[in-house]
Amino acid sequence: HNILMVTFTNKAANEMKERIAKLSSSSLPFAGTFHSLCVKILRTHGMHIGIPQNFLIYDEQDSLDAIKDVMKKLDISTKNFNPRAILGTISQAKNELIAAIEYPQYARGYFQETAARVYLAYQELLRENEAVDFDDLLMGTVQLFEQNKSILGTYQEKYHYVHVDEYQDTNKAQYILTKLLAGRYRNLTVVGDASQSIYRWRGADFGNITNFQT
Repeated sequence: HNILMVTFTNKAANEMKERIAKLSSSSLPFAGTFHSLCVKILRTHGMHIGIPQNFLIYDEQDSLDAIKDVMKKLDISTKNFNPRAILGTISQAKNELIAAIEYPQYARGYFQETAARVYLAYQELLRENEAVDFDDLLMGTVQLFEQNKSILGTYQEKYHYVHVDEYQDTNKAQYILTKLLAGRYRNLTVVGDASQSIYRWRGADFGNITNFQT
């Protein structure tokens, strides 16, 4: 029960659970995806950063529809600016832990400046609908831990041993989250292969594994 195991797919997490169940009949450790872990944490403590307990989770299509709605309200042409590209830019910013209010200072060029406007309005729409998207789950949990050390301490004390599968596919948000959770006991074990990194398009940084020891 002091072990935390995170990976990228529900299938892999379920395989972990099945293997552990064969080894032990006692209480099982947490085995799940980064996102399922963050949902669990935010359902309990999200109100500390303004996320309601019963928040909705937007999938990619929900997010894309919301982006289109926002662009329509802002009178931004979907012919001149691809909504999927705008969403991808916002997702990338969130994976780098750049909030909507901070992004304008990083925006370079007309496309990113337009994406910055959409990002702000998109987050406002999510708040109005008491919703978060997948990237908000990671970003929100990092924000929660950084702003509330007592809640972070609760989870550090709960999970003495942190194990991460497919570590070469972690992005900055996942790296920081892992580092925070393992910060007290420093028992962090990762598995991965830099040459097998496949999620660069969503901010994965294989440097997280090649630089692991430092």
